[in-house]
Amino acid sequence: MLEFRDIIENEIIIEKPVDVEYEIAEILKKYKEKTVLFKNVKGYEDFKIVGNIISSREKLYKILGIRKNFCKEIIQKENKDGKIIYKDDYKRKELKSLNQLPILKYFKKDAGKYITSGVVIAYNKKFGRNASIHRLLVLDDNHLVIRLVERDLYRYYVEKEKNNEPLEIVICIGVNPYVLFAACYSLEIVRDEILFASSLAGELYLTRAKTVNLDYPIDSEIVLEGEILPKIREKEGPFVDITGTYDAIRLQPVIKIKRIAVRENPIFYAILPGGEEHKVLMGITKEPKIYKEVSKVCKVKNVAMTKGSMYYFHCVISIKKETDEDVLKAINAAFKSHKGLKLVIVVDDDINVYNVEDVEYALSTRFQADRDIYVFKNQPGSSLDPSTEKSGITSKLGIDATIPIKFKKYDKFKRLI
Repeated sequence: MLEFRDIIENEIIIEKPVDVEYEIAEILKKYKEKTVLFKNVKGYEDFKIVGNIISSREKLYKILGIRKNFCKEIIQKENKDGKIIYKDDYKRKELKSLNQLPILKYFKKDAGKYITSGVVIAYNKKFGRNASIHRLLVLDDNHLVIRLVERDLYRYYVEKEKNNEPLEIVICIGVNPYVLFAACYSLEIVRDEILFASSLAGELYLTRAKTVNLDYPIDSEIVLEGEILPKIREKEGPFVDITGTYDAIRLQPVIKIKRIAVRENPIFYAILPGGEEHKVLMGITKEPKIYKEVSKVCKVKNVAMTKGSMYYFHCVISIKKETDEDVLKAINAAFKSHKGLKLVIVVDDDINVYNVEDVEYALSTRFQADRDIYVFKNQPGSSLDPSTEKSGITSKLGIDATIPIKFKKYDKFKRLI
């Protein structure tokens, strides 16, 4: 099993002293897809900082061992459980304050310092264990403000809050790639992301927390144990999100930290907001879910979120079309599976969904605007889209760039070169 330290490539090494406020973010932004390791962090001599580890589709596939079809291979792993092994934790140093961690401030209008790579692990009696990534604003020495989108962890929290009880959590910074990927993946609430990670890894090593009744991956560089407090809200934001623009300011729950523990020679993992790594982890992880939904209504070959849409808002789907109705079915299934989608282009199975030129070829030779466009108004979308007039309400577009069934037998659509 690969640990977090095993996936750090020494593409760019920064030896000079760097500041956690703005400077490290600027360097990560400059190098885009190249992994950057900072060895000399001002005020935090015991720490190194790394970013841009999984900053491209190619890096993601290499780390996860993907050989052919990403969607198919991930779905196969999703339906199997690997081996969970419990071990004693590594020797760790205990810290007293969040301010002893080299947490970055990325942009000048940020509300404060943010943890962007924290995998939050929690447990619910009805649904089981959950692992997910949430941005975490430093409030003071021992408190964070967590951005809780209304998904699984939010449901766990609300159930506890109804009884005026805190929700126990562990926050892991710098985890192995399998746990990181699983935490970004969209599993059903009854599915355990840690078990999914064990399937991706083959086997996964966990250890017991000291102050809460939870387990966490033993290779975590930094571990924060605590609880999300009921009935307390603080302002969270502004924060630069996946679009590279500021998200809204909201009142969000507060976490009380009970324990901070770090490995020897700890490495702090920083995901640049709106950077390539953020886009890859938040967007490409949606592809298998779309693939599964589309495969329910037609024969799907592949799905690709597009880089220009931050891997989040647009996708291309290739299908083996048997009827002309298959296209609209595929479009509807895609929009159903990922509400953030704004544009779906459906192509034939001879088109490479990863190749922009190939997709444009299909649009140029197989698409007619008066015949092959589907517009959907007043649809639920993403609050991250700054073009929406009402937060999260959007219009969506489906495009049929396939050969009409009645023309399949004609030579004029055959590609010879």
